[in-house]
Amino acid sequence: MNLHDWIDELCDVLDVETEVDEGLLLDLARAAATNVQKTAAPITTYLLGYAAGSTDADPEAVEKLAAKAQYLSDNWDRPADAPDPDDIDDPVPDDSAVDHSGEHFEEDDETDEDE
Repeated sequence: MNLHDWIDELCDVLDVETEVDEGLLLDLARAAATNVQKTAAPITTYLLGYAAGSTDADPEAVEKLAAKAQYLSDNWDRPADAPDPDDIDDPVPDDSAVDHSGEHFEEDDETDEDE
């Protein structure tokens, strides 16, 4: 069985009526895997398909969407092992000298109600 047969069978199973440009998808997946990280490949092609489906894109529009994703991938400048800036913890000030024993927080109210 070749890739085109697989795509035809998969479309039948998923009840999808569409033409698939496997070359376009493979090129995009390869670029994402190479320039971002390997696991970006299936997610990138999934999101391309999602974008195409949600906008009812014709083949030309799909190519334009893929070109945008390819451009992003080709210009990706963050190494795969770089931390996400949103996930980096800011330094927590040392307030160990402050007495917090009399403070009341909203979280404490929820905990007390659950007990």
